[in-house]
Amino acid sequence: MVNDHVRRLGLVLGDQLSFDLSLFDELDPAHDALLMAEVREEASYVPHHPHKIVLVFSAMRHFAAALEARGWRVIYVRLDAVDNSGSLAGELRRWHAALGEPALHLTECGEWRVEESLRSTGLPLTWHADRRFLCSREAFAKWAGNRRQLRMELFYREMRKRTGLLLEPDGQPLGGSWNFDADNRKALPKGARGPFPARFGQDAITREVVALVGERFAGHYGRLEGFDYPVTHDEAQALWQHFLEFALPSFGDYQDAMAEGEPYLFHARISAALNIGLLDLRQLCADVENAHRRDRVPLNAAEGFIRQLIGWREYVRGIYWLRMPEYAALNAFGNRRSLPAFYWTGRTDMRCMAQAIGQTLELGYAHHIQRLMVTGNFALLAGIAPAAICEWYLAVYLDAFEWVELPNTLGMVMHADGGYLGSKPYCASGRYIQRMSDHCTNCRYNVERATEDDACPFNALYWHFLMRHRDRLGGNPRLAMVYRNLQRMADARVEALWQRGERLLAQLDAGEAL
Repeated sequence: MVNDHVRRLGLVLGDQLSFDLSLFDELDPAHDALLMAEVREEASYVPHHPHKIVLVFSAMRHFAAALEARGWRVIYVRLDAVDNSGSLAGELRRWHAALGEPALHLTECGEWRVEESLRSTGLPLTWHADRRFLCSREAFAKWAGNRRQLRMELFYREMRKRTGLLLEPDGQPLGGSWNFDADNRKALPKGARGPFPARFGQDAITREVVALVGERFAGHYGRLEGFDYPVTHDEAQALWQHFLEFALPSFGDYQDAMAEGEPYLFHARISAALNIGLLDLRQLCADVENAHRRDRVPLNAAEGFIRQLIGWREYVRGIYWLRMPEYAALNAFGNRRSLPAFYWTGRTDMRCMAQAIGQTLELGYAHHIQRLMVTGNFALLAGIAPAAICEWYLAVYLDAFEWVELPNTLGMVMHADGGYLGSKPYCASGRYIQRMSDHCTNCRYNVERATEDDACPFNALYWHFLMRHRDRLGGNPRLAMVYRNLQRMADARVEALWQRGERLLAQLDAGEAL
């Protein structure tokens, strides 16, 4: 292409679909251009769920059209373009040369891998901070300082003070407490169900992308049919308003609950739209605070939701950019076991696992407790290699980008960073799942048993995990009571639990489903 007086070229990535990107401040639609590219490298570096690929490519195409309607010149490279180089770095080089070497402007990448690839091009790049987040990389690094452990609760309080969210006029937290997590762990009442989920039809653009993904990524994990997720800013707003009206009031009480046939319950399922730029963090927080101050939602619901956004989400991004790339290689327990095949098929007699994995196959979605305390808990107890389970989480969920997935999985789920992110492993027996769900009533395994052949595998694996890591975890004050209970057990009971755990792990090593 001949240089049509393009002075500057801005690269917009598939997870940067926001009209408020800071690079727009530096570019002029009259003289500059934007580059967007669908590339195979980004769609296949892990076997992404087809719904995720459809979401990103369709949202990109819709966003490009919206930018053009606002007067921008958009150079859009489709996946099936004959001259598509297949990588973001390749497309940036190609168009930089074709346009007469204009100045290049980029927003900070979400993933270290992508940013490293673009930096390694050797092209002169001007980088802009990603102001979709409240805490910059530099601000988080300053907060972290020389602390040996970084506690989310302390970071969250600083963010509340900085934003003024849910504060009294004197700067104290509404309700007299910074955190109402203790009020957010109720089991779902029998027969209770969440609101009917908001669903969005496929327009011509999305149908075209669905066909493309079916042709190019047929071997990827998950179901292609049934995609109904928002792909535009307006649709994402509609999903958000649906949550505010119908689900947020009960979100606080039941955010940890699980139920058969209820993948969403009272969850917003807006994280994928937020992570790719279709929603604005500041607006979401303001809407939730306003809903509480107008007595539309209880404080525990408002605080719990805002904590996930300005506390946990900003916190894990900060840790990711503070510790990469070495963070990805951490493996404190030295785990080496392969990921069981049933993570990719859902074929297991463990009802809770089959439910969580089955809905993931279908929807590319599971809420945080299903990820942390079911599929993640099992991986922790079974000693799965962190890299294997991290790749699985990155591949299977619509909202999974490495900056948010890696600290959550490697640090929170697997405790593979040795406690840098979390003060203790989030391990639990089947009793926790029984308390927070109705899965156990329909399971082949008996949650009341631990050592028998029909006993819930979580029970023996829980104690086996604690036994084999006693040297590392025995001094953890948050596990002191658990280890005292283990110490009081009869020797025969301890041996039976150990042997049951050994048999279960041997089954996994033999490739057998549980």
